[in-house]
Amino acid sequence: MTKKLFYITNEEVACTKRNIILLILCISVSLVHGQSNAFKSEWNIGVNAGATFSSVDFMPRIKTKMLDGKTMGLSIRYLSEKNLGLQGELNYVEQGWKQDFVETDSIYAYSRSINYFELPILTHIYFGDKVRFIFNLGPKFSFKVSEKETMNKALSDILVSEDSTEISIRNQYGKKVERSFDYGLVVGTGLEVRSKIGIFVLEGRYYFGLGDIFNSTKSDYFSRSANRVVSAKLTYFIKAF
Repeated sequence: MTKKLFYITNEEVACTKRNIILLILCISVSLVHGQSNAFKSEWNIGVNAGATFSSVDFMPRIKTKMLDGKTMGLSIRYLSEKNLGLQGELNYVEQGWKQDFVETDSIYAYSRSINYFELPILTHIYFGDKVRFIFNLGPKFSFKVSEKETMNKALSDILVSEDSTEISIRNQYGKKVERSFDYGLVVGTGLEVRSKIGIFVLEGRYYFGLGDIFNSTKSDYFSRSANRVVSAKLTYFIKAF
């Protein structure tokens, strides 16, 4: 019984290599062409408005509750690739806090409103087509434009009585915001609906302030006084180009 031997010549090896390289190139070109057809970059411009619910995290701890406010502004968004983009905004926002007095049926009332111009710069992630689930995350920078302190007569009267121990922490009263610049992190999620008349986005956000509204050196009373904001907003976009 004889064995058949098969030999591959150098020309056949070279031809096989060429065919493999051509196949890889064809596949690569096909994939790139498919991706370019699957997505086209997009610019959106729009307006936004909504409600804020804010407080301040103090140390030493002051018991607070949410202060209602509003926010409104302009938005711009660039969708650079499928499922990913960048969003920037310029907003006017009302923040602050209400003090939650420990006493049952307390006769005291106090609030501080702090108004900012803010600039969030957010990474925008989305999933879906006409109806999309969205996720925004990034830093926010704010500059204070005004503030207002409000207290009722019962509180102002007890504060005059320095001997009273009924109000243990008093350093926040009558004290103006010492740091006009604020910064922190924003995370948001919501739904987007794309229609013939425009793009509608309903979103909830949480802001975690990394700065303090009062000075926080070792010689200062408060070691922390950071903004915390929950917001709900509606944004209307149009395709710019």
